[in-house]
Amino acid sequence: MRQLHELLWYLTEALMLQVTSPIHGAIRSMIDETERLTHASLDSFMELDVVVHRNNVNKLLLKTSELVRAEASRGNKTTLRHKNTLGRGIDFIGADLRKNDLRGENLRGAYLIAADLRGVDLSGADVIGADFRDADLRGANLSRSIFLTQAQINTAKGDTSTKLPLSLTSPTHWAMK
Repeated sequence: MRQLHELLWYLTEALMLQVTSPIHGAIRSMIDETERLTHASLDSFMELDVVVHRNNVNKLLLKTSELVRAEASRGNKTTLRHKNTLGRGIDFIGADLRKNDLRGENLRGAYLIAADLRGVDLSGADVIGADFRDADLRGANLSRSIFLTQAQINTAKGDTSTKLPLSLTSPTHWAMK
């Protein structure tokens, strides 16, 4: 059930984005299907193959990511993309990323543990599943990154100048710094 609710969170975010208007119908249909699954009987729920449903949802989330990242990365001059290294599971543990343009980057599942992202603009960056444990986000702009969750933010370091999406709140430990 938790996985279905997580998928609903991501799908709802995707639906709210103007750039995804060409796929709004498909997103709405997937939201309806996912909500229907959350109301299924216990027997039906036990037979549900969540992996198959998650893969179907992921196709829409990937399309959302492509649309958002393409728009956000227009005009980027300095980017990591030329290294052809970004994508699921990239290791940026402890990396100093302050001088990199990460707008519109694919950081899905990236290991950003203890990475220095101070002042970095992550607008349009796909951060689904990225590990922000102990990452330094002071002054970073995550207000327009996609698929960011409260749980990810709660594990990072930030301050009052860190910009978050309206749906998320600054952890109380950020104010103590």
